[in-house]
Amino acid sequence: MSTTRTFDSVTWRIPNMDCAAEESEIRHALRDVAGVQRLAFRLGARELAVDALPGALPGIEAALKGAGFAPTGTVGAAPAPSVAASSCGACCGSGCGSAAAVAAPVDAKPSPWQALTLAPGLSRTVAALVLALGAELLSAFGPESVQWLGMALAVAAVALAGLSTYIKGFNALRRGRLNISALMTVAVTGAFLIGEWPEAAMVMALYALAEWLEARAVDRARGAIGGLLEMAPDTVEQRDAHGHWHAAKAADVPLGAVIRVKPGTRLALDGVVTAGRSAIDQAPVTGESLPVDKAEGDAVYAGTLNQTGVLEVRVTAGARDTQLARIIHAVEQAQSERAPTQAFIDRFAAVYTPAVFVLALAVALLGPWLAGWTWLTAIYKALVLLVIACPCALVIATPVTIVSALANAARRGVLVKGGVYLEEARRLKAVALDKTGTLTLGKPVLVAHELLSNQELKETVLSAAAALSAHSAHPVSQAIAQGLAAQGVAAGNVEHFVDQPGHGVEGVVGGQRLRLISQRAAEALGLGSALLTERLAAHQAQGRSVSLLASDTAVLALFAVADTVKDHAPEAVRELHALGVQTVMLSGDHPAAAQAVAGAAGVAEAHGQLLPGDKLARIAELQARLGPTAMVGDGINDAPALAAADIGIAMGSAGTDIAMEAADVVVMNDDLRRLPGLIRLSRRTHGVLWQNIVLALGIKAAFLGLALAGLATMWMAVFADMGASLIVVANGLRMLRGGRA
Repeated sequence: MSTTRTFDSVTWRIPNMDCAAEESEIRHALRDVAGVQRLAFRLGARELAVDALPGALPGIEAALKGAGFAPTGTVGAAPAPSVAASSCGACCGSGCGSAAAVAAPVDAKPSPWQALTLAPGLSRTVAALVLALGAELLSAFGPESVQWLGMALAVAAVALAGLSTYIKGFNALRRGRLNISALMTVAVTGAFLIGEWPEAAMVMALYALAEWLEARAVDRARGAIGGLLEMAPDTVEQRDAHGHWHAAKAADVPLGAVIRVKPGTRLALDGVVTAGRSAIDQAPVTGESLPVDKAEGDAVYAGTLNQTGVLEVRVTAGARDTQLARIIHAVEQAQSERAPTQAFIDRFAAVYTPAVFVLALAVALLGPWLAGWTWLTAIYKALVLLVIACPCALVIATPVTIVSALANAARRGVLVKGGVYLEEARRLKAVALDKTGTLTLGKPVLVAHELLSNQELKETVLSAAAALSAHSAHPVSQAIAQGLAAQGVAAGNVEHFVDQPGHGVEGVVGGQRLRLISQRAAEALGLGSALLTERLAAHQAQGRSVSLLASDTAVLALFAVADTVKDHAPEAVRELHALGVQTVMLSGDHPAAAQAVAGAAGVAEAHGQLLPGDKLARIAELQARLGPTAMVGDGINDAPALAAADIGIAMGSAGTDIAMEAADVVVMNDDLRRLPGLIRLSRRTHGVLWQNIVLALGIKAAFLGLALAGLATMWMAVFADMGASLIVVANGLRMLRGGRA
């Protein structure tokens, strides 16, 4: 008899968990803790979700506190870990049950001592800077008798600004881990031991200020998308069983309920319009710059702005499952994915930090022997070197840039599901495009009609065609009816209407039996002719579907229907070619239709009559012939090709769950111009990433030289480190704005 294992689950908020370095420290701290089954990190929200064996959460919490990452509160039930969140412990990976969230006891309001061990806010940091400055002034100008006061001020400054850093660094050293906190702990302790306590205080205060500024900058990047949630109101007007309207919390509104949205207000939930007409600004969800007209039967989304009319909407998604919430969740998940450059920097920093520590130790021990320095001078230079070499700027250079670029893309209606796809887009050499719904509108439209009989009967013939097509539910017939109606053709009356699937429709119009049929059906009735064959061939060569209006004795008119190319498709294709990217169309339609659409859109190469397996083979051929290839489709019929491509891109997928899951990139509207925009954004991001790396390493190299020459003090070293960090953060934040859409 098998038993289902249950876990205790909790999501903790950890204020000083910001980047991959802290994630690594937490994983290391919990590596040997009994009962840990699974960890999921949400660095953007500073949250850690834990699955543990029953009774193990208090021990895990104690281990976090011991490592300097004390939780300050519980968020609620632990969410299912993302693919990016690696497992910890001995989780079997399948068949595990999960109990309801069990919140381990965490103080809602930390005690004064606990508050002191947390990362300092601005007020504490400013107070520490004032105390450190006082210590510097007393050291420089105060008499010997008050030096004890200066030391007390220095100790107070370190306690206010750096106790959390000091504790984390001490614990890291105790476990044999050399990270940024460990370097600062050694530098401050060493400075106190050699009597440079004013500089120790200033170092820690400036370091805390740099950390605070960096955190605010990172929060700005992460909040660029999170702020979208605030666009969805907390309350709605809901209709009750008696038809009355009352205010209700959006989170409590059930599926199927009807809500009312007045002009000038935002929608709180996704739904379908059941009454009313209005223009909706959908920019937060699709990135569209112009409002979209909505009427009964149209889908609407949370966070969008109702501009003109009152709408009644049937709710189709709860507050946590709206398109807006899913976009934000997807961006948060993407932040957990390591982009190639970010992964390289993480590996580099893991080697760089111990190497710097060894170099500083060599300066301290060998300086007196090789350079003739005093021991105090050698130790001081080593400590300055430690502070300068802190890899803060290097470590933070990539995530800020990546997050800012992800936010930039999302605000334009392009959802990139990881930094890896954002970086890899710049390498694309080919883009394979599906036809229907991607390059074309995805619905047939009447594009031409010709009379093959007496022109004097034109109005009568067109009226008869409008009447017959209006009575048919076939998409081609509906396209003819809508096209003729748009041209002002009035439909006549139909009697004895008959729908013959596979053949066409027929009925009596104006006392005459007429048929709206295909070429094959006309030939079966003996109505073919050389002229008809010639005209049909001309339309079919352009990929059009032709219907014929015929009497018992002759074909009176032909009606050509086609799936038309989107207005912006040719422009998007031209931009892709200008970027050096080859375009190829892969379609299941007839080759003639595929070639016609490709020609109209400017696509360089087209292939028709392809089954899903054939598209898969074409993707492999393009990758071998041209290089990295993206597949653009609807995310459902093209799933094999989307999965095989280097980047799978789903188009026009607002409201399509399968497309959201299948693709690496989701374009939330049908605008193909987002594709060259994504490639340009990827190239910009890559450029900014390497600018940041060069800046961070260049500034540190320059100050390392000054330190070894004896021209840099410890507090100058912190300024150099802080300056480098702020420069790369500011440079990375440029990705939030600018650039062509």
